[in-house]
This record gives sequence, C-alpha cells and structure tokens, in this order.
Amino acid sequence: MTILSIEPMKTADVIIIGAGAAGLMCAGTAAARGRRVIVIEHTRKVGEKIRISGGGRCNFTNLYCGPDNFMSQNPHFCKSALSRFTPQDFLEMVKASGIAYHEKPYEDYADQSARGQLFCDESSRQIIELLIARRDRAEILTNTKVQTIEQTTEGFHLHTSQGEFESASLVIASGGLSIPKIGASNFGYEQAKNFGLEIIPPRAALVPLTFDPALLQKTASLSGLSVDARVSFEKTAFREGLLFTHRGLSGPSILQISSYWEEGQPIMIDFLPDQEVLEALKSARKTSPKQQLRTVLAELVPQRLAQLLAEGSGHDERMADLSDHKLAEIAAFVKSWRVLPAGTEGYRTAEVTRGGVDINGISSKTFEAREVPGLYFIGEVLDVTGHLGGHNFQWAWASGWCAGQEV
Repeated sequence: MTILSIEPMKTADVIIIGAGAAGLMCAGTAAARGRRVIVIEHTRKVGEKIRISGGGRCNFTNLYCGPDNFMSQNPHFCKSALSRFTPQDFLEMVKASGIAYHEKPYEDYADQSARGQLFCDESSRQIIELLIARRDRAEILTNTKVQTIEQTTEGFHLHTSQGEFESASLVIASGGLSIPKIGASNFGYEQAKNFGLEIIPPRAALVPLTFDPALLQKTASLSGLSVDARVSFEKTAFREGLLFTHRGLSGPSILQISSYWEEGQPIMIDFLPDQEVLEALKSARKTSPKQQLRTVLAELVPQRLAQLLAEGSGHDERMADLSDHKLAEIAAFVKSWRVLPAGTEGYRTAEVTRGGVDINGISSKTFEAREVPGLYFIGEVLDVTGHLGGHNFQWAWASGWCAGQEV
C-alpha cells in the first residue's frame, strides 16, 4: 500500500502576491513589524522590472517626486502615501545599504523640471538585494501560480500550484500589463473584479508612438536621429529628447506624452523650443537671399530634419522668394509640427500601464479595499501612473510601505 503524504496548509499573517517593487517593499515593512509574511511570485525570479530598469542601473526614485507627477481618475489619492514615505526615506535605505548612487547630471536635462533622477552607480540588482535583505520573517515562493482565492471568515484561502495557503490579510501587488516577456499579466485586475472592484480600462503608457506607412515613408531617412523637442498634447507638454525610429517616435518626451495621448488625435512638436524661428528666417532672407529654405533650416536643426521640415512646409524655395506670410507659415510648421500617430508599440515596450483598479474603492491611507476587509492593492495594479524618471518606483515604495504598516 502506498501512503501519500499530504502537504500541510501553510499559514501566515500576510500573503503578498507579486514580488516586484511594491510587493517586496510591503513584505519587508510588514516583516519588520513582526508579521509572518509569505510572498508568492508566479515567475522564476523576483524584481525583474527593477532589474531591467534604467539601463540596468535602476532609476530608483526622483528627488522631486510629488502628486503632480502622477495621473489617475482621482489626482488626490496619491498624496497621502507620497507624503508618508518620501524619496528621502527610500534614499536613506539606499545609503544604509552602502549602495553608491548618482543623480543624472543637470546638463543632460533639456528641461530642468525633469531633474532629480537617481540611479545606482553599479547595478539595479543592488536594489533587489536591498529589498530581499529586509525580509526577515518573510518567505518568498517563486514559480508559484495562484489558481483560486476565496474569502473566509478568518481571512483568505489560496489554492496554488504549490499547495494551499491561508492568511488574515492579502495584498495584491501583481503589477500591470507592461512588458509581458517578464511575466506581466491581468491577474490583479481579474482578482479585483472577482471581489467586486471596478477597473479603469488599462492601456500602455510611457511607450513609443507609431506612424502609418505613408508617414513612415516620409520619415524613413530620420530613423536614429535624436533632437531636443517640446512635445504637447492638448494642454500637457514635455520638453526632453525625441528620437525618430523605424516605427515612429520614441525618446523621453514621446514616452511622457504617450501617457496623455488619445488615439485618433494629433500631437504637436516644437523642434526649436528656445528659438525665435520667424526672426531667424527673416534675418537669413536678408543675409542669404539665394539660399534654399532647407539650407537655412539646416543651420538650426540637423540636415535630415531640415529637409523634412522644408518639404513639409510647402515652401522649400530661395529665401528671397519667401514673403513674410510664407516665413510665418514655415516658422509655425517648425514650432508646431502636427503629427497624427497611428498608435503605440503596446505593452511589449511600455514601461508602465495606465488605468487599473479603481482607487475610489481603495483607502488612500491603508490601501485596503473599502468593501473587502483584509484585501489590499498596491503599486502599478492601481489606477495611479507616474511620469518617467523614477516616479513609478517611488509610488511602488510608498504604497508598499503604507500597506506594510497596516497588514
């Protein structure tokens, strides 16, 4: 007769689903309070998004992170967490761990409002190691898939690929849909819906924009060209680097505006944000009347871009033949190139997901679901999306820390 051994039920005070930035921060914080914590991660490794961020050096926070750097249906929701756990708080953890870091040099910023980005000098793995080192009394299980979650009179019961688990508190820190190759899924959204929470429709954010074939043909020669530009959509604008690609547009300014852009609507690009273009053109007409417009523009922007702008303006003529009215039209074209993206590159290359669990059903102080005691949502799974430059990591740290104080 064969005797089958039955794995005992694993119990904990807190179970956290997702071993990313928010989940690991929450685990360490709760463990420091003496809570018994189990972290469940469905992939083989923890902190993969941390590992690949910042070119492998992790832009782990931003010194000037604040509520204005975030988007959500309720712009006030993030204020409490960001004030309770600040960039300086995380920086103190970095210093205490002996991690060397640096701020992105000021000269690298076209717009000084983008300053304050902090990176590891060596490797993003140092941030993962910092978070793991805080996990006393916390057990991390990787390659473990949660199959069902049931609410019980004492908390929550989880059926997983590694057996049964129970806990008084359950934290969903499973992230959004961005970068599926490292394990992104809709798990958090589905669980939220199962417990009666609303979902703000998710979409790719901080993502390159694409062109249709006709526009790609016009811009093909510009692929790989990077310029300083001010990019705007409606009343929102960002001034940072812009990169032409073989698919469309990328670079920091494009990634930033992509979070605000609405499909079917144009964006505006100012290729010379510091230049009085009309005055420069009038001056060139006096000093170089025989030159073609594209030659004059090539003194202001890269030659390949100058040709595109000259042809696109419809006035690629000798300067002497250009009236004040035509010069004004050219200047307006250079300062506000209207371009209609066909779409985005999608979740494959998106840095974050906009939308997610409706925060109107979540406490901004504790991150507990208002109608489901003991159930918490933190990090990217929520409808809170930060700007490029370390803000999304600061949201993960802040929301994870706040929930960790409560579970």
